[in-house]
Amino acid sequence: MSKSRKFAWTWTIKADRVEEYVALHAEPWPEVLEEHARAGIRNYSIFRSGNRFFYCFECDDVERAFAYLAESEACRRWNAVTSEMVEGSFDLNEPEPIRPMEEVFYLQ
Repeated sequence: MSKSRKFAWTWTIKADRVEEYVALHAEPWPEVLEEHARAGIRNYSIFRSGNRFFYCFECDDVERAFAYLAESEACRRWNAVTSEMVEGSFDLNEPEPIRPMEEVFYLQ
């Protein structure tokens, strides 16, 4: 089976912060979107089930993209806000801030 260039993970949002988290993503900061595009991230989606969120995007070089975003002032400001809402951390300088899910099937 071939692999895609998709990257996915899940996070749980604190129950008392879910609506705030959803509202923030309804009107994301333009500079954060621009930084993600510059990092090579595309086709980014977030899905919700209760307070569990599923994230999926495509990227040719995830390590390079995350290194770029970790240095982005706009993304650090965004992550400072959203990190308060998640059970975990958005700090991309941590050894494993996001635990990727294993892709087990890909239909091209």
